[in-house]
Amino acid sequence: MLREKTKNAPFFLPTSSFVYCGIRMLVPCLSCHRISLDYLQVVALLLCSGDLFSLAANVTYDHRALVIDGQRKVLISGSIHYPRSTPEMWPDLIQKSKDGGLDVIETYVFWNLHEPVRSQYDFEGRKDLVRFVKTVAEAGLYAHLRIGPYVCAEWNYGGFPVWLHFIPGIKLRTNNEPFKSEMQRFTTKIVNLMKQENLYASQGGPIILSQIENEYGNVQWAYGPDGKSYVNWAAMMANSQKTGVPWVMCQQNDAPDPIINTCNGFYCDQFTPNSHNKPKLWTENWSGWFLSFGGRVPYRPVEDLAFAVARFFQRGGTFQNYYMYHGGTNFDRTSGGPFISTSYDYDAPIDEYGILRQPKWGHLKDLHKSIKLCEKALVATDPTNSTLGPNLEAHVYKTSGQCAAFLANIGTSDATVTFNGKSYNLPAWSVSILPDCQNVVFNTAQINAQSTTVEVLYKASETRPSDQPIDSSEVLQSDWEYVNEPVGISKSDAFKKNGLVEQINTTADSSDYLWYSISIEVAGHEPFLTNNMQSNLHIETLGHVLHVFVNGNLSGSAKGKKITFEQPILFTTGTNKIDLLSATVGLQNYGAFFDLGGAGITGPVQLRGQNSTKDLSSEEWTYQIGLKWEESNLESGSRINSNWISAPTFPKNRPLVWYKSNLESGSRINSNWISAPTFPKNRPLVWYKSSFNAPEGNDPIAIDFTGMGKGEAWINGQSIGRYWPTNTAPQNGCSGSCNYRGSYNSDKCTKNCGQPSQYLYHVPRSFIRSGSNTIVLFEEMGGDPSLISLVTKQVRSICGHIGETHPAPLVDSQLSSTMPMMGSNPVLNLECQYPNQVISSVKFASFGTPTGECGSFSHGGCSSSAALDIVKQECLGSKSCSISVSTKKFGDPCKKLIKSLAVEVVCSNRTAGTSFAHKKMYGKISVQCIANVMRLKRNVKVTATVMNTKKKKMQQN
Repeated sequence: MLREKTKNAPFFLPTSSFVYCGIRMLVPCLSCHRISLDYLQVVALLLCSGDLFSLAANVTYDHRALVIDGQRKVLISGSIHYPRSTPEMWPDLIQKSKDGGLDVIETYVFWNLHEPVRSQYDFEGRKDLVRFVKTVAEAGLYAHLRIGPYVCAEWNYGGFPVWLHFIPGIKLRTNNEPFKSEMQRFTTKIVNLMKQENLYASQGGPIILSQIENEYGNVQWAYGPDGKSYVNWAAMMANSQKTGVPWVMCQQNDAPDPIINTCNGFYCDQFTPNSHNKPKLWTENWSGWFLSFGGRVPYRPVEDLAFAVARFFQRGGTFQNYYMYHGGTNFDRTSGGPFISTSYDYDAPIDEYGILRQPKWGHLKDLHKSIKLCEKALVATDPTNSTLGPNLEAHVYKTSGQCAAFLANIGTSDATVTFNGKSYNLPAWSVSILPDCQNVVFNTAQINAQSTTVEVLYKASETRPSDQPIDSSEVLQSDWEYVNEPVGISKSDAFKKNGLVEQINTTADSSDYLWYSISIEVAGHEPFLTNNMQSNLHIETLGHVLHVFVNGNLSGSAKGKKITFEQPILFTTGTNKIDLLSATVGLQNYGAFFDLGGAGITGPVQLRGQNSTKDLSSEEWTYQIGLKWEESNLESGSRINSNWISAPTFPKNRPLVWYKSNLESGSRINSNWISAPTFPKNRPLVWYKSSFNAPEGNDPIAIDFTGMGKGEAWINGQSIGRYWPTNTAPQNGCSGSCNYRGSYNSDKCTKNCGQPSQYLYHVPRSFIRSGSNTIVLFEEMGGDPSLISLVTKQVRSICGHIGETHPAPLVDSQLSSTMPMMGSNPVLNLECQYPNQVISSVKFASFGTPTGECGSFSHGGCSSSAALDIVKQECLGSKSCSISVSTKKFGDPCKKLIKSLAVEVVCSNRTAGTSFAHKKMYGKISVQCIANVMRLKRNVKVTATVMNTKKKKMQQN
C-alpha cells in the first residue's frame, strides 16, 4: 500500500511499494528517487498492466475456477524448479514463460536442500527461494508454492533429508508423531519465510496456491488406516498456517474440505474433483518424461500435448500446469531414482539450457492465446456437450453475450463434422477452438509456430573447425594433472564390523561411496579354490554400482537396482585383499515406503569352488565411508593441496582417478606437485584437473564427456553433477518418427537408441569466470580426459511449414477483442531468437507439396519456382518476417491440391555497423525502460492537469 504524503513533504519510494509491478526496474532510469505522489501514481498506472501484487488480493474458489478478488480466472501455469537452474537464469526463464502465455509459475520446495542438517538452514544461491518467488512477481506472474514437503520430482530421496531416517521411532508419510512433528516444523518454517517477505497474495504477493503432500493417494493403500489419518492431519495442519490462499493435494481423491484435490498425468480431461464446490485443476501435465542413465531419450509431440490441454479446458478445467515448462539440471548429487540422469530437460517448452524448444513453445503459446479468447465464456458456466459422430464431440460454453466451443476428434482418422450449420474439418486426435462458436482460431494438430535446430559448436582450436569434437589438449591451457584415489581403506575413520552393512544406513548419503574390505589367507589347497588358484566370487547387492578389486587390481564392475556379480578371480599364496566399492546413483524418490529401499552390499558374498563354498558375509569387514580425497577440497582444484601429480602424459581409461589442470600461474608454494613421465588413462579411481578460457559470447555452455567412464565434475569448485557417458540406451525400441495420434505414454516416443543416454552436460554461464577456469573430474571407472570437449549451443536455423488449411494466426491485439478478425490467409512467421540476430540466408523455400522436417526439407511433386526469391525478399536482413501462405502470393504450381509453404532460414549476428548491445534489465537503462520514460513524458502533463483540476474542485467544495 502507498504511504500517505505529509503536507509539503516529498514522497519517498519505499522498497516494498510497487516492487512487484515493475517500478523498481524503472528507478535506474530516473535521475532522482524522490518522486511526488502524483508522479508515482502515473508511473504505477503506466507500468502495472495487471493486478498490483503490492495490494492484497482475496483468493478463493468455487466449482468453476479459482477466484481472485471476486473474478473467476482461467490460469495457465508452468513448473520451473529454482535449484535446477541458477539465479542468473531465473529472470530470462520466467520472462520466456510469460511470453509463452503463462500466468503462474509453479515450484516444489526441496526440504533436503534447505535443511541438510537438522535446524541448519540454507537459502543461498540456487537455494534462494525468496529471490525466486520475487523474480516471479517482478515479471507480473502468480506463483504456486508446492511445499510438500515430500516432492518426488526425481529428486534425491524424494526431497526428504536423510537425517529424518535416523530419528528414533520415525515412520515417514504416515500417522507417526515424530514424522508429523518434523513435517509441521519445516512447513511452518517455509510459510513463515514467505509471510515475512509478504509473498502470499493475501499480503500483496504473488503466491495464490500452496500444496501440502504430493501424490499420496497413489500409495495411501499401503499405509492402511494410518494413511487416511495422516491425510486428514496434513490438511488440518496446512489450513492452520493461515496463508490466506487455498491449499491443494494432488492425486488425493479423499482430500478433506477445504483442500482442493487435483489431477496429475498425461491427460486429465476425465478428472472430476471430489466436491461440486471445487474447481477442476491440473497440477502436473507431463510435457515429456525424465531421462535415466541407460535409458532411451523420451519426448512428447506437441500436437498431443496441446490436444491434452485443449481437452482439459473443453471438459470444464480452468487451471492447468505444465510439468515441466523448464526442467533444468540435476546439479551436485541431487538426482533421485536411482539412475536419474543429470539432465532434467523433460522435453519441456524451454530446454535445459534456457533455449526455446520450437515448435513446442510457440504452438503452446498460440494455444494459450486461443484459450484466453474463450475465458469469459469458460468461467461463466459449465459446458454442454453433444456427439457429432463416432469419436467426435462438441462442448459449448454459452451464456447471454458469450459463446465458446471446442470440437474434438478423439479418433485416429481425420473427419469432417457439421456444427451450428457449418462444416468443419477435424484432423485426427485434435481439438479445434472456436471462441465465438463459429470461427476456428486454433487446431491442436495444425502447427503455425516456427521450429528451430540447435547446433552444438565445439570450441575451436587453431587447427580444428568448430563442428567436430576436439582433443581437450588443443583448447585447454595446461596439461592434465591427476591424483590417484587409493584402492580400499585409506582413512583414519574407517571401522570394523562383523557382517555386511546396508549402505544408506551407514553413509547417511554423505557420499555416493562405501568401501567394503576384507583380507583372507590362501595356502593353495582350500576347497573353495578351483584350478590355478582361482575361485568364483559371488556377490549380491541392492545396487547401484559395484567395483570389485582383488589385491589392488580391478577385477570387474556391475550396475543395476539389484546386482548379482559372479566372476572368477585369481588369488596368490598368502594374504589376499578383496576391496568392494559400492556406489549409489541417487536415492529412491517414489513409492510406498521408498525410504526403506536400501542400497549397497547386503550379501551373500561367497567364494565358490568346485567342492565347497566359503561364505564371507558374516566375517569381519572393514568399512570406509566416502573417498579419501572427498574431504580434502580436491574438487576446488586448489594448488594448496599437495597431492596432484603434474606430467606431460597422464593415466587414461583407468578408474578412480581425479583429474585437474593448473589455474593459477607462478609459484608452486605450499604444493608438492610431482612430475611423472606418464599420466594414467583408462584407469579407475583417478582425479583429474585442467583449465580453460571462458567461451566468448552468451551462448549456453556444455561439456561433451565422450571418452570418460563415470564420475562427477566440478567447474571452479561447483558441481555440475554426475557424468556417465558409457551408460548407453538399448539398441532397439526407438523409431524414426512418432505418431502423435492416440494415447501417449512415457515409452511411446523415444530416441537415441544405442547411444549414450547423456553425453552433454550443462555448465551454467554463472559458473564461469572471465579468463581462466578450473575443471576437476573424479573418474570412477576409467576414462581419457583428453577426449572431452567444451561446446556451446546455438540456435541457427529456424523453419516453418504451414498449409493452406491452417487457421490464420492470432495476434496479441486480438486477445482484448470480443471477436477476433477472421478470414485472412494462414501466415508463416519466422523470428530470430536473439536480439542481435537477423535472417542472413535462406536455406530452403518451397510452396507446393514439400516434405520433411526442419533441417531436412525436400521439394515434393510440385513447387512454385518463385518461392525462394519471394522468401528472400521478405526475410533477408530482418529479425523477423511474415509470409502469407496463398496462391495469390506464390502462384498455383499444382491445381486441385492442398499446398503448403516450407522455409528454412539461418540467423546470424548483425554486422558491426548495425549491431546493438543486449542490455540487462536490472541496474542498466533498457530499451523497455526508456520507452516507459518516453510514455511518461507524453502523459505526465495531461495526468497532472486532470489531477490538479480534481484537487481544485475538492478545495472549492
